[in-house]
Order: sequence, then structure tokens, then C-alpha cells
Amino acid sequence: MGCSSDQGRGDFASVNDLYEVNEIGRLNRQQVAESSGLAIASPEGDLWTHADGGNTARLYKITRQGDLLQTLNLEPLQNIDWEDLAQDDEHRLYLGDFGNNQNKRRNLCIYRLSGPTLQQADTIRFQYADQRQFPPRKPRRNFDCEAFYYYQDSLYLFTKNRGEGRWLKQYVLPARPGRHTARLADSLQLPTWVTSADISPDGKRVALLGAEKVYLFERLPGRRLFDGLKSTLDIPGSGQTEALVFTADQDFIFSNEKGKLFSATRKQEAPAR
Repeated sequence: MGCSSDQGRGDFASVNDLYEVNEIGRLNRQQVAESSGLAIASPEGDLWTHADGGNTARLYKITRQGDLLQTLNLEPLQNIDWEDLAQDDEHRLYLGDFGNNQNKRRNLCIYRLSGPTLQQADTIRFQYADQRQFPPRKPRRNFDCEAFYYYQDSLYLFTKNRGEGRWLKQYVLPARPGRHTARLADSLQLPTWVTSADISPDGKRVALLGAEKVYLFERLPGRRLFDGLKSTLDIPGSGQTEALVFTADQDFIFSNEKGKLFSATRKQEAPAR
């Protein structure tokens, strides 16, 4: 129920009736400028978030209601254009400094934060395998990224097409420090840009955050991500959404640029009679 039939790439089916979406909190914008990425910060369900480019190099620990618990200064790291957060099985954080509106950056990187206070920073530098010009001609500008997740020692990135069409591209690179080339793994046409991504704790589904919509993909072993069953959840009135994180295998929290926090909770199915 709620997923598309998998014929070729398949169509998207609506899961609006299967989810309850609520606004659960709001950030104090004088304390936390913006929420551009989200990650789980504690067993109690607190969250890490950060602002994007032009802001200070800080992480903020917040409650799900948006109350500020801690400010973590990450200087001398620079916030050129921080766009998303990911987390591995050892609870290390990956901070994506890969915003690239003009498609001309040659210093794309991801910081891996570890240690008891997350202030040990290693750098993953990368380039896209199919980018030859900086910037490319306008129709080919599909190297701006705002979304990624970690899974089994790899990082999966999703770019925004600022050129022609709405092609979303998925890239993969190793989740270890050094210089790497991000391999193009898959592509799909979507009607909106993707601004955040996450994978469920059980590894069975991926959520991509779009404009007033969440795209959900069921992962199939040995297949490309976009070959899997697909569904969409409408989130009307949520504004310009920027960050998303799974809180359970089916549930997630997302935020918008104005600092509002929302929960999407899968409804309990009635037992069969």
C-alpha cells in the first residue's frame, strides 16, 4: 500500500493518507540563524543543526522543539557553503561544504567530525567525475549539492540541476579523508530541487526533501536507488524546506529556512480482522 509498481523506473504513488505531519517547534533565529542540515545528537532525540554559507562555523544542538542546548564552535573550519549533515555507525558527523550555486568551486569538501566533543576534523576533498569545466556552460550546470547521506562506508550525494531540465544526479564517494572522485551512480527527473537527504536506520528506504514534498525510495539489493519502489508525501505550507533526518525506520523530522521544525509520523495500521 502506498508505493508505486516497479515497472522500469516506476511512477510515484502518494502516501499522504499514511502519514501525519505536524509542526513541532521553532528555532530562536537570534540564537540559531538557520537550519540547513539535521542529524541525531543524542539517544533522547536531540538534534544537531547548522546554518549555511555566509554564517559562522558552528554546530547547534537543539531539542525537537527548537530549544538551543549547546553551541559547538568548529573554527578554524570555514563555512563556505555548508548544506547538509550525515552520520555514520560510530556517530561521527559528516558536514557537507559542497554548496556550489555557480558550479565553479574547486574546493568542494566534507568534514568528518569525531571524538568525544566532535572537534577532531578530517577533510574529504572531492570532485565530480563528469565535471570538466568550472563553471560548465549554463545548460550543463548540475554540480550544486545540498543533500547527502552515509551508508556502509560510502557517502551518497544528490545534486541540483541549475541548467536545463530537473535532472537529479546521485554520486558516490568513499567516506574517508583524502582526495576522491565522486562517481555518477544514477539519475532521475524530479519536478523540484532536492535540498536534503537521509537513509532510514534499517537501511531500507531513502528520503529526499523537495519543495513541499518528500520523495521516498525503497532500496532494492543490488539495484540502483531510483529503480526501487517510489512514493511521495505532500507537505503543503512547509515553506522552503532545507533539512531532513530519520528518527525511526518510517518517521522523520524536517525543517525550513525560517527555523520551523516538522515531524512526519507513519500512522499505525489497523490490525487485520
